[in-house]
Amino acid sequence: MAEAVVDNVPAKTDGKPPLFGLSFLENLSEMTMLRQVGLMVGLAASVAIGFAVVLWSQQPDYRPLYGSLAGMDAKQIMETLAAADIAYTVEPNSGALLVKADDVSRARIKLAAAGVTPTDGNIGFEILDKDQGLGTSQFMEATRYRRGLEGELARTISSLNNVKAARVHLAIPKSSVFVRDERKPSASVLVELFAGRSLEPGQVLAIINLVATSVPELSKSQITVVDQKGNLLSDQAENSALTMAGKQFDYSRRMESMLTQRVHNILQPVLGNDRYKAEVSADVDFSAVESTSEQFNPDQPALRSEQSTSEQRTAANGPQGVPGALSNQPPAPATAPQTTGGAAATAGAIQPGQPLLDANGQQIMDPATGQPMLAPYPADKRQQSTKNFELDRSISHTKQQQGRLNRLSVSVVVDDQVKINPANGETTRAPWGTDELARFTRLVQDAVGFDASRGDSVSVINMPFSLERAEVIADIPFYSQPWFWDVVKQVLGVLFILVLVFGVLRPVLNNITGGGKKQLTPFGGSDVELGGMGGLDGELANDRVSLGGPQSILLPSPSEGYDAQLNAIKSLVAEDPGRVAQVVKEWINADE
Repeated sequence: MAEAVVDNVPAKTDGKPPLFGLSFLENLSEMTMLRQVGLMVGLAASVAIGFAVVLWSQQPDYRPLYGSLAGMDAKQIMETLAAADIAYTVEPNSGALLVKADDVSRARIKLAAAGVTPTDGNIGFEILDKDQGLGTSQFMEATRYRRGLEGELARTISSLNNVKAARVHLAIPKSSVFVRDERKPSASVLVELFAGRSLEPGQVLAIINLVATSVPELSKSQITVVDQKGNLLSDQAENSALTMAGKQFDYSRRMESMLTQRVHNILQPVLGNDRYKAEVSADVDFSAVESTSEQFNPDQPALRSEQSTSEQRTAANGPQGVPGALSNQPPAPATAPQTTGGAAATAGAIQPGQPLLDANGQQIMDPATGQPMLAPYPADKRQQSTKNFELDRSISHTKQQQGRLNRLSVSVVVDDQVKINPANGETTRAPWGTDELARFTRLVQDAVGFDASRGDSVSVINMPFSLERAEVIADIPFYSQPWFWDVVKQVLGVLFILVLVFGVLRPVLNNITGGGKKQLTPFGGSDVELGGMGGLDGELANDRVSLGGPQSILLPSPSEGYDAQLNAIKSLVAEDPGRVAQVVKEWINADE
């Protein structure tokens, strides 16, 4: 029965499948022009995308060699990289020079060895090396000199750590022979700082002093310093109080650091690293005090000067003139006689101006003049004496030094001591004893210069340290490693190619070559074209017949009824009339 069916149904004359190329061309020719163009464009785009993905996955990771090539000779850089056999590329949008991530360090070392370093665009005194024209005026010569001086100052300021670039503008007036018309020079400095950095007041003051000492007759008050954000920095430098406070703070911190290092040097050999923590707080007095004292010693007087005056006045004549206040004189004092002779007793007291008589009653003669001596007249006598004494004294002038240490506080915390059992190697922790802590305290006191009269305090306390006190350095995750992204690029490229081949190209090619049709035939997997519908007997009533072609279309079995078969054939004629005509043609040829 099966053989009869095969004879009635025309089959392929050749059992071999058509060649791939012929089937592709035959099926491609049956498509419309629009589908052919779309298919070719899709295939070309798929192939181009595949090549692009392969190239992208094989491309190395490039990094910028420098953040900016400003002030550098790009030609010299490229020649140096080419001589060192270092691959590079230029980013078209930003113009940055890119090299492989593994060659960045080596490339920078090569450039530094070749002398390729960033340079500024400032023009210094080399401008004076250029030849000047014969008719150069004095104004041009002064201008070129000022421009060279500005460039040299800008280079010097740019060499500071926090300064990226600088510009200096000098206003030097022309000198005048008249004093009243004399004007002082001035200067302005613009500094461009690195991102996230700033200048301290001391650094700004250093820039001001640098410029002031470089230009004759330029005072520091005539210099202005501005940063790239428009902040006036010279105003901060003029605040001497804040500047002094900053210096005092730095001095205190340096003193505390020095004392802490002393404690560290004395305790580290004894306790070991990370077995103690020490902090020092210094109370420093920055006040300036001047005192003058004068002391006297009354027990040691000394004669400094003495003045003595003696005055004696004798009247040559007795009382004269009109009696009164001027001529009233007190009576002469009574005098006792020198002898007790009878003559003297009878004579009585001798009046002033009368001749003097001896005991015998004879006149006493003056041997010098030979004249008789007269009794003296009354006399006035005055004596005055002044003595100046100097006491012992001492004068002292004391000026206390600034930065004097008033008080010192030291705090030391010591971890428990670790003991290892030699028998089993177990580690145990035990607190330090009182005697050990006392010894540590004496060591710290001697190290920092402890002075009890000054009020210093040193505290050494034993407390167990936390086991998690050390900073845990987090491991870099694998997805942040450079090699990870290289592997990801390779894997993504392979997956994309596989998806492109098996998900796009293969179905399209199978559809074109006819390899995607379903092999659902009762004759060993070979397609059987539609034969005579009426020649089928009952043994083939439940079999289905398929139409061969690029796409297999199954027809209903004869047992499904005439209407179902008729509707299926109508649908086939409406969808693909060419194939139906081919089947009819095969029937006619078979009948002949």
